[in-house]
Amino acid sequence: MIQKTRLKIFVLQHLTNRTYNGMLYIITLCFCNWSMAGTNESTVNAFVSQNFLKVELDGSSIPKLVVAILTTLFSVYVNCIMLYSLQSKRVFKESPRYILFAHMLFNDSIHLILTSLLYVLAAAFLKLAKAVCLLIMFISTTTFLNAPLNLAVMSLERYVAIRFPLRHAEIATLKRTYISICFIWLFGSLNILTDIIFAAVMDPNFFYMQMYCSREQIFIKPWQLDLYNGCNIFYFVSVTAIIIFTYISIMITARSMSSNKDSAKKAHRTVLLHLIQLGLCLTSFVYGSIERALYLMTGSNIALFTHLRYLNFLIVLIVPRCLSPLIYGLRDDAVRPLFKNYFCCRTKRTGH
Repeated sequence: MIQKTRLKIFVLQHLTNRTYNGMLYIITLCFCNWSMAGTNESTVNAFVSQNFLKVELDGSSIPKLVVAILTTLFSVYVNCIMLYSLQSKRVFKESPRYILFAHMLFNDSIHLILTSLLYVLAAAFLKLAKAVCLLIMFISTTTFLNAPLNLAVMSLERYVAIRFPLRHAEIATLKRTYISICFIWLFGSLNILTDIIFAAVMDPNFFYMQMYCSREQIFIKPWQLDLYNGCNIFYFVSVTAIIIFTYISIMITARSMSSNKDSAKKAHRTVLLHLIQLGLCLTSFVYGSIERALYLMTGSNIALFTHLRYLNFLIVLIVPRCLSPLIYGLRDDAVRPLFKNYFCCRTKRTGH
């Protein structure tokens, strides 16, 4: 324990001595292995505060903050219009396909808002009560994992529609669609919920302390990081397998069908878009790895790293979540006219 404490003090002193034009360092926890060279002791797992957020609180950071916030607000605005369009006709509210699409829009909007909120909190160097932070992280992490799971369910719905067209209405019912959404939230929240319960059991005062809000701050034991990464890998590999399976199955069906080939081709393109969207979700998954690589590449050039880190945040975390209405909604012949009508603030009724 003494050796771990000395190691942490050394690293913190090393980091805090590297100031740059008033730049603030928000320390977050991460895990690493520290080999005790020169002794007969085994490798010691230590918490080392080596991953830190650098935010330059001057005029140059304000335009970045404004761009990130405006991008998020515009995307949420577009998603809200798309959701309103889907609620304007009964056929959309009774179709599993559009219900899942509406859920994806809602999920992405919540994730965008919370991601931007965390960015603002970091830029403002604000601490939150851990209970509040845990609530934010719970919803943010859950909505992050919900996205690929929702894509898998959407692909399976298209698979059933093409492979079993006569039984589609029987299999893909409204009740089963809403049950699927409940399971999406259940599986998406399992890992973060485990961490929160474990933290509460290990330290009853955990919720009353203040912290800089980040996912790593919730980790108490090294195995939690391994479990977190393992769950993410399992989810994304499973979803990739499901989407590839449905893509190949629909492609085979489209070639073998003598009638209704247009419907099969549309479903084929839709599942292909699901695969592309999954790829965009995967970029969010490797956000931390990209950030670490950028830090190693820039070395001691903190200013360059700050700019690259911001671009990484904007391109990898924000932009992919903004593309859902463009990828799905605007290419749908039934949704596009309604969206254009409401987006242009027209009040003409479109009928039900």
